[in-house]
Amino acid sequence: MTDHQPLLATDRRSLLKLGGLGALGVGAAPLLSACGIKSSSGASGSDTVRIGYVSPQTGSLAPFGEADAFVVSQVKKIFAQKGLKIGGKKAKVEILVRDSQSDSKRAGDVASDLILKSNVDLMLVSSTPDNTNPVSDQCEANGVPCISTVAPWQPWFLGRGGTTSKSFEWTYHFFWGLEDVESVYMDMWGQVDSNQKVGAIWPNDSDGNAWGDAKTGFPPVVAKKGFSIIDPGHYADGTTDFTAQISRFKSGNAELLAGVPIPPDFITFWKQAVQQQYQPKLATIGKALLFPSTISALGDTGNNLGTEVWWSPSHPFTSSLSGQSAKQLADAYTASTSKQWTQPIGFVHALFEVASAALAKASSPSDKKGIVKALSTMRLSTVVGDLDWTSGPVPNVAKTPLVGGQWRGDSKGYDLVIVSNADHPNIPAGGKVQPL
Repeated sequence: MTDHQPLLATDRRSLLKLGGLGALGVGAAPLLSACGIKSSSGASGSDTVRIGYVSPQTGSLAPFGEADAFVVSQVKKIFAQKGLKIGGKKAKVEILVRDSQSDSKRAGDVASDLILKSNVDLMLVSSTPDNTNPVSDQCEANGVPCISTVAPWQPWFLGRGGTTSKSFEWTYHFFWGLEDVESVYMDMWGQVDSNQKVGAIWPNDSDGNAWGDAKTGFPPVVAKKGFSIIDPGHYADGTTDFTAQISRFKSGNAELLAGVPIPPDFITFWKQAVQQQYQPKLATIGKALLFPSTISALGDTGNNLGTEVWWSPSHPFTSSLSGQSAKQLADAYTASTSKQWTQPIGFVHALFEVASAALAKASSPSDKKGIVKALSTMRLSTVVGDLDWTSGPVPNVAKTPLVGGQWRGDSKGYDLVIVSNADHPNIPAGGKVQPL
């Protein structure tokens, strides 16, 4: 961080480098062969820029990385066709992809490998603080530019020790914040007749601890609007018995439900809730209910389950890299994979939009200070919305819009319908909130 004493910064950097050197065997993960990506070692040549990308392609967070192969393959084609000028010269683009396997330690290890062995010029990372934070920390310690996304800005910035007087030098982030999801969820809750008691399923991880924080999370904010949180305590990821939580919600008459569990945990929770006859009037669940694969696993019990919507085919934005609208990008994914669109498509694509724009302002692929200077002042219209790193809410962070949706359908198929757009009416709604 920019205001650390030099001795402390050097010591921390040295420690992380040593940790990375010890993890090179772990970090040499298979690349996404479907994207035609090849690994090589040594520093980048003057005409080649190396971009590292870390995300969870396997493990409990795998739905976040489901679209990675498609997006990276598409981006590689764009760079091959259009090229990328850096310092007035056309540069080749090499993208090295690593799987964090949904494990924060591994995320840090593979980032170390990309930095110390593969000598990447720029790092990209996506999907929950468990991935973004350790990768960002490695980049900050080793002086490598990093762009991250798909994690609320509070656990990324505050969780890494950031303050208004302690900004980061090498790491930059774009996504929405807790203030946005709180606003969206309360708007959805307010459209249902309830006793305003909200059962909370907070996992004991970076997201759960940030969302459930008694001082800075949901509880104090929603209390100002008359909602009260029933919190049975944070549970461990991978919990298989939610009887204690369900009993607490039933005894407390929690007519609303909120939380931010990983996908397999919510599937377990909801199936047990149905069995134990707990049915709130409305459920708004972050993280787990973002994906078609999770909702499909719930069969007919998933109808009208709610979640936040960061990106969809109906978002009125266009890619600065490919010229595709959000709908065209989603349609291209479906045409290529025969799968339903999923929210991370837009944000992984936007990572490469930001990377391209920052690299274009550098003097060379190895001009790392030029890259971060470009990021610090960047304003860019992307397929996920307008990004502006000059407007806060804190240094190193650009905000993206957030709306709310409900899954409509049955075991034969579900669609995510936007039902709450009060904060961003330019993103069209497709329906109104309906109780469970």
